[in-house]
Amino acid sequence: DSAAGGCAAPTSAGIIFGGGDSTGHLVKTEEYNGSGWAVGGDLNTAREILGGAGTQTAGLAFGGQKGSPNANADESEEYDGSSWTEGDNLNTARYIAGAGTQTAGLGFGGYSIPETLRAHSEEYNGSTWTEGNNLGTGRYFVAGLGTQTAALYCGGDSGGTIKSEVEEYNGSSWTETADMTTARRTFASTSA
Repeated sequence: DSAAGGCAAPTSAGIIFGGGDSTGHLVKTEEYNGSGWAVGGDLNTAREILGGAGTQTAGLAFGGQKGSPNANADESEEYDGSSWTEGDNLNTARYIAGAGTQTAGLGFGGYSIPETLRAHSEEYNGSTWTEGNNLGTGRYFVAGLGTQTAALYCGGDSGGTIKSEVEEYNGSSWTETADMTTARRTFASTSA
């Protein structure tokens, strides 16, 4: 299986979406109610390694990898608790990390095919993506968490080197902060 997107939420209202398996990219959404999983509405665009923000009833999915052969995705979609609708496209299509909410989302870092590390960050206001200040280093397969004005960009891969670096966002700029104790990539994170 490949990386799916997800939204931070209380343990009784989680959501995951997209991802991949042996058949390719997925559109599937699953909702968690504290004791079990149920099928939610499908994404409009099948993809994996995508960013996520928001909650089970106000989710945001964006970017990722789609198609065959694999291509960069710039689509964003909003979830209302039952179905996904198209939102504004990212300015830069790529694998991406995410944080924030549906009306104050943050997408950052990533990788674009062919082999381009991305240090871009973008902010979503519920209708439009706007370029933000760049990260200190471009990495992909990172974890993102927090809000649009207080986010972390953790670990990842930078051209085949697994990283422990962490950058912190204050709503306008990224600053390197304390490294993680273990370098890693392709891992999950959440914030409440």
